[in-house]
Amino acid sequence: MARVFITGSTDGLGYNAARQLLDDGHDVVLHARNETRAQELRRHIPVSTKVLIADLGHQAEVTALAAEANALDPFDAVIHNAGLGYRQHERGATPEGHAAVLAVNVLAPYLLTALMRRPKRLIYLSSGMQQGGEADLDDIDWTARSWDGVQAYSDSKLFDTTLAFAVARRWTDIYSNSVEPGWVATKMGGPGAPDDLDAAHRTQTWLATSNDATATVTGRHFYHQRERAAHPAASSTAFQDRLLLQLDQLTGVAFPTTAA
Repeated sequence: MARVFITGSTDGLGYNAARQLLDDGHDVVLHARNETRAQELRRHIPVSTKVLIADLGHQAEVTALAAEANALDPFDAVIHNAGLGYRQHERGATPEGHAAVLAVNVLAPYLLTALMRRPKRLIYLSSGMQQGGEADLDDIDWTARSWDGVQAYSDSKLFDTTLAFAVARRWTDIYSNSVEPGWVATKMGGPGAPDDLDAAHRTQTWLATSNDATATVTGRHFYHQRERAAHPAASSTAFQDRLLLQLDQLTGVAFPTTAA
């Protein structure tokens, strides 16, 4: 039995992953953005399943979430599933002034990675749209550029893949990988999405719990339990290091060289 924490698990892929893990007998801790969403989630899961609450667009809440998670028993795996989609028509602004897509999709998993106790496995949700991400870190918070929701989302998913690879390189005692689930009919993907919804969460749960040789690897990018080529920039150690420095500067939290 594995102990797994999943962000963004009130619906969509996060919820489907949680249901599969619970049905398979694993110990799962879930996450909701607010108490209302948590109450909705509790109506569909076992009463004993713990739900942590935090708005991942608020850095103070992300920091508190990390502390709350650290107060629990250690996790074997963390699935960084939560995210905002590419249909964001405006930059938005978090309490810290960050673009909402960057804050939820990138800053939150970075902060949780840096502040939580190190699990044995880390899984970061990317997207096929990471291939359209720009390997340019001059204005990742969109403070000077004209807003482009599709580009901001694509960039964020490139950064998620890069973060997974950077963690794999720096923390060699764990497995850290990224996943593109496909374009599926979730709230984010929309009803006309063509990919297989039933398959979309299974790579995450497989990477979180399987002892297969093909799952116990690190620094890889997956689609439907098969390795897939990531954006070339994600494998660049120079790009990885520059991204970690940018995330350090934006959050005030340095990437640790030892476990949190």
